[in-house]
Amino acid sequence: MVWVTAFAFVIAVLALLALYYRWKYLQHKQLFEGRDFDYRSLYVKHGKHWEQFAPFLKDFPGNKENFRFIGMPIDGIIFDDDEIKFVEIKTGNGKLSEKQQRVKNLVERKKVSWKELRY
Repeated sequence: MVWVTAFAFVIAVLALLALYYRWKYLQHKQLFEGRDFDYRSLYVKHGKHWEQFAPFLKDFPGNKENFRFIGMPIDGIIFDDDEIKFVEIKTGNGKLSEKQQRVKNLVERKKVSWKELRY
């Protein structure tokens, strides 16, 4: 009979420990989900700063005076005298979005045209 009481006590302690660790897990999970959002937000802000700063770097692929910022879906266009360049600026491990990849593919396949509207 004593061993049944001891066994029940051990089961109760284990159940309480399981509940406690589940509660701590959920607390930390919530904390890290908030931080994940914060980190993604920081990466976006970091990228936005580089978009503004990149034209002043020496390895920028054109004349910074000819760069026009667009923002979406690509960062900008360089209108040099002999070439028009589409520019997307990425930092770290940034990857092209699906829409940016489609724009890149259209440019590479020379699916670019000129439209002139007169009113």
